[in-house]
Amino acid sequence: MTDQVKAPDFVAGEFFVNRRDIVVEWGHCDPAGIVFHPRFIEYFDWCCVLLLESATGLTKAEMGRVYDFAGIPIVDLKTKFLGQVTYSDKVSIFSAMSELKRSSFEIRHALVNGGKVAVECVQTRVWCGHDPENPSKLKSRPIPDEVVRKLRVV
Repeated sequence: MTDQVKAPDFVAGEFFVNRRDIVVEWGHCDPAGIVFHPRFIEYFDWCCVLLLESATGLTKAEMGRVYDFAGIPIVDLKTKFLGQVTYSDKVSIFSAMSELKRSSFEIRHALVNGGKVAVECVQTRVWCGHDPENPSKLKSRPIPDEVVRKLRVV
């Protein structure tokens, strides 16, 4: 991957930015060799967890134990397709928080292909733990202060 690729303005700001480089595989594509659009959401889901892991220094399982964390379900999703992504393209995905509230947060992803942003995505997610009254369900929880500190650029 090209190390000169920098985070697009879409994700740059006051929060930690994570980068993931991938090579598009044939299984990600439709018969014409173009990435099947739901795959982008899958890519961004991976990158959301990687962002949290990179910022905190903990795996998702470790975050579960340390913060009584159970997951971060998506409650809103907006995606803009700006360019084509095809089989064997080498792309970089940049991810960063853009807004943090008490228990919800907005995360932005920019997929860069050939030096140009090909896909932008904004996800709103909720920090959840297990519901004490029904442990099989999730319940929103405040994002731990320690996590918030680690996500902000110093």
